[in-house]
Amino acid sequence: MALPAPSGAGNQVSTPPLPLSPSPSSARARIDMPRIAALAVRAGSMVEQIRGRLLAPEARKVAPIYSTAQLAALCGVDKAHVAYRITKEDLPSGRLTPAGGKRNFELSELRTWTRTYRADKMRPDGKKAFTIAVGNFKGGVAKTTTAMVLAQGLSLRGHRVLAIDTDPQGSLTTLHGLLPEAEISEDMTIAPLCDGSQSDIRYAIRSTYWDGLDLVAAAPFLFSAEFALPARQMQEPNARFWDVLNAGLESVRDLYDVIIIDTPPSLSYVTINALWAANGIVVPVPPSGLDFASSAQFWSLLADLGANLDAQGGDMAGKAFDFLHVLLSRVDPSDPATPAVRQWIQATYGEYTLPVEIPKTSVTSNKAAEFATVYDVQKYEGAAKTYKRASDAYDAFVDLVEQSVVSSWADKAQVQ
Repeated sequence: MALPAPSGAGNQVSTPPLPLSPSPSSARARIDMPRIAALAVRAGSMVEQIRGRLLAPEARKVAPIYSTAQLAALCGVDKAHVAYRITKEDLPSGRLTPAGGKRNFELSELRTWTRTYRADKMRPDGKKAFTIAVGNFKGGVAKTTTAMVLAQGLSLRGHRVLAIDTDPQGSLTTLHGLLPEAEISEDMTIAPLCDGSQSDIRYAIRSTYWDGLDLVAAAPFLFSAEFALPARQMQEPNARFWDVLNAGLESVRDLYDVIIIDTPPSLSYVTINALWAANGIVVPVPPSGLDFASSAQFWSLLADLGANLDAQGGDMAGKAFDFLHVLLSRVDPSDPATPAVRQWIQATYGEYTLPVEIPKTSVTSNKAAEFATVYDVQKYEGAAKTYKRASDAYDAFVDLVEQSVVSSWADKAQVQ
């Protein structure tokens, strides 16, 4: 799908003009706040127009329709078994295509099937939602895409998922088809939790275009949380600034199976809250030298911070995670540095490294340009092998994380 053409080409889009620049002969103008504000309006207008083109006519995302083969694969049965089960009339039967040769299923129907056939992997009675933070202190590592795909993939497999965007850039919110600057209000974010005006996150939860996946959104004004949290700590000496999000989630841990938190690419007060609310961590790391070095800083800072907070919290057990997964993301086999850095990552992280790599393909880059992921694809226009390579990798990643979640539920049952 073509993006709107830049000015001067066909299919022009209109953008608000920037303040006039001085002529080449005059002194260079300083970039003051009015000019930056005008640039912000221009950029916001362009994003809104692009989204309108990509998500036309309603400018809202719509979940795909699924074939019998896709449903059967997720349920672990063959198409003949699906046809037989439909005759029992106890599960959604989908709809036959106009020609009558194929049967398609809505996402909500597919999830009814997967919850039935994958009952052994669903959250056991009496267990709490498992919370996963997707983090890395460096941007451009596919962190948000990883969080979105994990949320979509787990919901496809029958789990009820809550996605929480804690990054003021609002990229996860954008992937849900919402414009952070224009469509997100404060009561749709964690900001009231951070400033103390709310103590229960239920006020912020909204349903999305994807059945089984709810969202707590983010927007640029969420930067205020970085000031609100330390201010509360100063005003309330007994406050635990790192535990605000964790406490706010307590009331919904019986309502969801998995909670996915996308974090900012920095060690901020909000990132700390996301990590301390989590039972498990997923860290995407592309096999490049800079990304590998940045990931090393992540662990060092996290360890130092964790020791400090454990001492402040007075909890003898200290913060601990049920699992830690390092995911090789944006892997480009044609990059000559990839094999060496892959070895560094595997040697460093050992058993923490997931046995799957997410390839850097035209599928993932094209879908990102369309505010979408590989799971949003209804029909891929490119090479089938390219799409299958990407979708198979993401499927394997989701399956591995699900195994860790299910194992954690089982381990907790044995302890009790």
